[in-house]
Amino acid sequence: MRSEEGKKEPMALAGGPDSFLHHPYYQDQVEQTSSHRPHDLAGSGFRAQSDRLAHHQEDDVDLEALVNDMNTSLESLYSACPMQSETTPLLQSSSHTRSQQPPATRPQRQPAAPRQKVQRSQPVHILAVRRLQEEDQQFRTSSLPAIPNPFPELCGPESPPVLSHGSLSPSQAAAKQDVKVFSEDGTSKVVEILADMTARDLCQLLVYRSHCVDDNSWTLVEHHPHLGLERCLEDHELVAQVDSTMASESKFLFRKNYAKYEFFKNPMNFFPEQMVTWCQQANGSQTQLLQNFLNASSCPEIQGFLHVKDLGRKSWKKLYVCMRRSGLYCSTKGASKEPRHLQLLADLEDSSVFSLIAGRKQYGAPTDFGFCIKPNKVSSDAKEMRLLCAEDEHSRTCWVTAFRLLKYGMLLYQNYRIPQQRKGLLSPFNTPVRSVSENSLVAMDFSGQTGRVIENPAEAQCAAMEEGHAWRKRSARMNVLGSQSPLHPSALSTVIHRTQHWFHGRISREESHRLIKQQGLVDGLFLLRDSQSNPKAFVLTLCHHQKIKNFQILPCEDDGQMFFSLDDGNTKFSDLIQLVDFYQLNKGVLPCKLKHHCIRVAL
Repeated sequence: MRSEEGKKEPMALAGGPDSFLHHPYYQDQVEQTSSHRPHDLAGSGFRAQSDRLAHHQEDDVDLEALVNDMNTSLESLYSACPMQSETTPLLQSSSHTRSQQPPATRPQRQPAAPRQKVQRSQPVHILAVRRLQEEDQQFRTSSLPAIPNPFPELCGPESPPVLSHGSLSPSQAAAKQDVKVFSEDGTSKVVEILADMTARDLCQLLVYRSHCVDDNSWTLVEHHPHLGLERCLEDHELVAQVDSTMASESKFLFRKNYAKYEFFKNPMNFFPEQMVTWCQQANGSQTQLLQNFLNASSCPEIQGFLHVKDLGRKSWKKLYVCMRRSGLYCSTKGASKEPRHLQLLADLEDSSVFSLIAGRKQYGAPTDFGFCIKPNKVSSDAKEMRLLCAEDEHSRTCWVTAFRLLKYGMLLYQNYRIPQQRKGLLSPFNTPVRSVSENSLVAMDFSGQTGRVIENPAEAQCAAMEEGHAWRKRSARMNVLGSQSPLHPSALSTVIHRTQHWFHGRISREESHRLIKQQGLVDGLFLLRDSQSNPKAFVLTLCHHQKIKNFQILPCEDDGQMFFSLDDGNTKFSDLIQLVDFYQLNKGVLPCKLKHHCIRVAL
């Protein structure tokens, strides 16, 4: 119960018993003790903060901890006072008059409520703000990233080589695994990769270790021999993630694929007019065709007839199929594309498109141009795969390309542009990028008494070409003098081409066609091999308009010297290297120039 005098006089702060506030001895102590003056305990902004605090009674503060801090500070404040109190009010000396209430009444005035009123006292607010600031500073310090010690060799046995504990998580420390990669000739190499290594990164690593030319056409192939499927990984795909979904019989192959980004180079060769429809009218230009496929807001639709294999059955049906961004659909009623007639065949989001290696033999496909849409979760079960078959190679290429464009869109175009941008930053003399040991070589001229370094790139290229043909001049001069050259032309011309990557020796026609198909059916892709019908002849296998053609190279003799000709002796060459060099610059009797050569690199 409060006295009438206590009701009339306003308190400076709620939170303490009235008998303690009006005790004469306590006010004498407040006036006489300078260390307990109110202005030392509360600043000038006390009243404003007290008013603001009245409106924020629901602050998220630990009241129990704050009350304990208050009790600790009050014990030191009351050590000079004979009368003890549970709380310490902050008041101005002129705010209250002295009261003559006896001390005996104080024990009856001990309620359990002072702790509930403490939350409105100014010292509690000050302590709460300080504590929140300290906790915030501690949180900011602990949330900073760990800084590796740049001098681990100076660390003692008690100090770790990392300045903060737990900077490397266990998952990051063990994020490595071994991947076995095979080449076309059957050799393999085990490579240790990181969890975030992409297919492009692994290809560049294998190119560097194999000392071959990096012309941005190397690719990593996901090969499933038990399913008869294979596909080229996109450059941005994570190798470790793909490897985790592969069966034990599956493997990675390292090979070239010149047709990976052929759509961006020659888009007009894809998608005939009757095969694609657009949500908006297109003008048919090359730029418009690229924009329609790469624009996420556009709705391209690929349509046509395909042979579709029933799930769980051996039968194939020819259905009208359309591919959209939402998935692959077939029509249950002719060529109708009404929603009630469309049935979902496969989803593009969680699937990948593969080519069938031997569709006729393994799945009974009606043609050799089969492809498959396989869910990523399926590793060895062929029942959940959607098998399809096109009428020709061009149609299959269009369907597979459309799948990649609709699924990846702009990301696929960025994969194509990155090597082009890097190539533009390099000088013509440095491209293509070879190994470090080859790039460290310089062109030298030893025609004079002392050698000199050829600094002019054009002069260096001319010197290299002259050196390459010097042996032919020497052998011809020795023949004129009537002496036998150490490098006899007849013997040299039959073995010099075997050192070239484009020569594949004694392989069959079927094997040569398989290599051409695997490395991309682009114009100008070629290889040379021994003829099976004529032991002295050779065969040029060339791709043009996605069709493979063979041209026989016959030997011919002129003035006692052996030559090779592709056009019945009209154009003669002393060896196959000269022949290939000529048709890389001139089309001649061929349908196109020789542009890309099939290569098999031993890992």
